[in-house]
This record gives sequence, C-alpha cells and structure tokens, in this order.
Amino acid sequence: MTPAPSDFEMRRLESLSNTIFGVAMTLLAYDLPRAVQFDHLPDWRDLYHAFGGRLLGMVLSFIIAGIFWISHHRRLTRRPMGRRSIVMLNLLFLLSIILLPVTNALYGNYSFSSAVAVLYGLHLTVIAGLNALLWRLALGPGYHPELLAASFPLLVFIPGVVVAAYEPRYAIYFWGVAFFALLVRRFAGPRDEV
Repeated sequence: MTPAPSDFEMRRLESLSNTIFGVAMTLLAYDLPRAVQFDHLPDWRDLYHAFGGRLLGMVLSFIIAGIFWISHHRRLTRRPMGRRSIVMLNLLFLLSIILLPVTNALYGNYSFSSAVAVLYGLHLTVIAGLNALLWRLALGPGYHPELLAASFPLLVFIPGVVVAAYEPRYAIYFWGVAFFALLVRRFAGPRDEV
C-alpha cells in the first residue's frame, strides 16, 4: 500500500519519543536528594523516613514508564506510516509521559494526601488509556494479545484511583500490579513476530 503524501514516517516520532521517555525517566530522580534538609547527621531511620516513600514512588513510576516505552515502540513498528491524527494522538501520549515527573514528585512528597494520590492515579490512567487507544487504532478490530496487554494497566489504574481516594497509602501497592502487563502479553495468545 502506497503511503499518502500527508502521511508521517513514524520512525521520526520514535526518535522524538526516545528523547522524551529518556528525559522523563531521568527527571523522576532529579529532586530526590534535595527533597529533605536534615538539621543533624542522618542515620538509617532518618533516611528511610525522608526518602523511603519517594524512592518507592520513583521506582514504580520508572517501571510504569518503561512498560509504556516498550509498548510505544512495539506499536510504532506495527505501522511505519501514520496519518496526522495518529501523530497528534501520539504527541498527546508523549505529553502525558512528560508530565510523569511532576505528578510523581507530588505523590512522593504528599503520598498520604488522597487528592494527590487520586491526581497521580488519574494521570497513570490517562497514560494507560491513550496507550490502549493507540494500540486499538494501530491493530484495528478483532482480538489482539497486544491490545489485551495494553488494556491491562488501564484495568489496574481505574480501581487504583478508587483505592487512592479512600486509602492513599495502599494505592501504590495496587498500582504496582500494572507491571504484570508484560506477562499478560506473553500468556494472552500466540506470538506473531513483527
């Protein structure tokens, strides 16, 4: 099938996305050491109380961003060319990735706030929703193991937002289940090589 003159080469989008994911994933840890000032030499307990929650949130966000990076690149290989609307939707997806360090920093500093936990959960849900929508558009109708794997984090994050509204301290453990999306793809159906 010959691409239309207005089609966009997705390899160019892939180059941009590598930069965006790399910067966003690096910025997750940017403010971690400067988050707390001690008025004395800290011991292990001080370090745990100051950085334990932030570090856990950073690791979770890094794993989630990594899962979406893998999914994004696998999806881009499916369609080497894309229409303007698909490119714009991909850029919206990448914007949601850029904002991950912001919501992660809020969540790392105020993880017991239900408002902050809900905001973080909603952000993760938006990322997962855009990813699943882009997979649906790339694959078309029918059953696809890739779409099932892309939808799995969405199915985890939605109830995770509800948990965050009532018990924000437990939401992070609930959201951690999203990294099993990699296993869902493996067991969802036969592997078709691209």
